[in-house]
Amino acid sequence: MTITYTPKGVCSQLFQIEVEDGTIQSVQVLGGCNGNLQGLSSLLKGMPVEEAIHRLEGIRCGGRPTSCPDQLAKALKTAL
Repeated sequence: MTITYTPKGVCSQLFQIEVEDGTIQSVQVLGGCNGNLQGLSSLLKGMPVEEAIHRLEGIRCGGRPTSCPDQLAKALKTAL
C-alpha cells in the first residue's frame, strides 16, 4: 500500500509512505528539514505501523500544535 499524504501546519509538503503487511517499507518526504527527515525515514523503515504511530503522535515543533512526526502519524493512521 502506498500512502500519499499532504501534511498540514508544517514545512514538509508531501509524504509518500510504503506499507506492506503492517510494516513501514519506506518513507519519502518532499520539503521540510532534510537531514532530520532523512534520519526519521531511516529509523521508521521496518517498524510496525502501530508502533510508529504510538511513538510519533503528539510531537510538537516549537510553538506549533503539530510537527512532521505528528503529521506522519496521521498519515500512517490511514493504513490501519
